[in-house]
This record gives sequence, structure tokens and C-alpha cells, in this order.
Amino acid sequence: MSFIELNNIVKVFKDPQRGTDMLAIDHIDLSVEKKELVCLLGPSGCGKSTLLNMIAGFEKPTSGEVKVDGKLITGPGADRGMVFQQPNLMPWLPVWDNVAFALKLKGLSKKDRQAAAQPFIEAVKLNGFENHLPGELSGGMAQRVGIARALLQNPAVVLMDEPFAALDAQTKLDMQEELVTIWQRYSSTIVFVTHSVDEALILGTQVVVMTHRPGKIRETIAIDLDRPRDITSTGFNDIKRHVLDLIRQESNLAKQDA
Repeated sequence: MSFIELNNIVKVFKDPQRGTDMLAIDHIDLSVEKKELVCLLGPSGCGKSTLLNMIAGFEKPTSGEVKVDGKLITGPGADRGMVFQQPNLMPWLPVWDNVAFALKLKGLSKKDRQAAAQPFIEAVKLNGFENHLPGELSGGMAQRVGIARALLQNPAVVLMDEPFAALDAQTKLDMQEELVTIWQRYSSTIVFVTHSVDEALILGTQVVVMTHRPGKIRETIAIDLDRPRDITSTGFNDIKRHVLDLIRQESNLAKQDA
């Protein structure tokens, strides 16, 4: 039994105003083993984020089931941490209090929250910024706060929905390297949504390439390359050419369907 299981997932979005249904995901089966870093890659509208939201418990499949560690997912839970494209920080709270916000809701004291937040602040290399407000942080630093906040809850699974998409190229590379370090340090299981082929190949132990809508799995590719990944290497670029070819084929099929 895999750690995360998506079994025969179908998702239909209903439009009551127009009286129409849209098939977004069409019979997907996906398995993720513990401590993997799996990247979901595919064209816009193929259902990547919808699948992620089903694992998080924010969305429910029309049919099929999602399980984490053998347990059926029926809603959000502390065993799954989410990192969004925007970190959604509380602008009036300092970094340490944003990281420990879940503990604030549980009524823990300021001293206990600060003590709990500090190791994760250090893990994302924000030492010295504990008392800064979000408005004083760069985009990359704010996203680090979001990652630390997710890790503090010690989730079994970390779900990441294009968290680096809005960052500049150099910051994105830095954050990708940092994420791999964190993943290795905490032995996390991560499911990561991206539109970037390079990002998927830099990060993933597996890359799941999806079709155009309705989303299906076109191919699952195991990435057995040394870390840190060398994007100029022959092995990296052989896989990249293959993935780009799959995406190009899907783009042409989408145009034909349109």
C-alpha cells in the first residue's frame, strides 16, 4: 500500500447557471510512496491543483477515493500542510508569530510559540528576521515563512501549489535548492504542482505529466539523477527533451479538440 493513493478519481464541475457539466479529471490513479517528492506537471486547466486540493481535503472527487497513510480523506487535517502560490501571511504579525499561527489558535503562550517556531525559522534560513513584519520581507523570504509555517505542524504530507511561480529567476533557483535541503532534512513526503519542466526535474523523485483537459496521467517518469541536479548535464537534458515532447503533443491535441 502506497502512502498517498488516488484511486479512480473523477472530478466534474457543475455550472448550474448554464446547466452544463465540465469533466476536469478523468479516471486518475496515482500512488506516492513515503518520503518522495512528486511533481505534477501539465498544461493549465489539466487538474493539477484540483488533485492537490483533493489530497488536502479542500475538494472532493465526484467519484473515486483519496487516501493518506491508509485513511480516507474527507476534509482538511493537520496531517497535511499546504503551501500556496502566495504565502498569505498575517501582515500585522511578525515572522515568528506567522510561523506559529496554528499554535496561537490552540492557545499556547507567546514563549512556547516562539520556542516552537525558532527551529523552523532557522531551517528556512530566516535567522535575524524573527521580528520583521511581512511587509518588510522580499517575496522569497515571505514564501520561506509559508514553508516554515507548514513544517511546524509536522504534517505527514506537504502540498505545494506553484509556490515559487511569482519569484524572480535567481530567487526561484535558491528556493528550489532550499526546498530539496528541507525535504532531505525532514524526510518529508511532498507533492508539488508546477508549470515549469526545469523545476519539476530539479526537484522531483518522480514527475507526473498530465494530459490536457480532461486531465489524465500521460506518463510518470522516475528521475534518478544525482543531487544537486545539473541542468546542463546530458542526463537532465535527455529527460527534459522527452517531457517537452509529451507537453508539445498534448498542446497539439488540445488545439485539435478546440
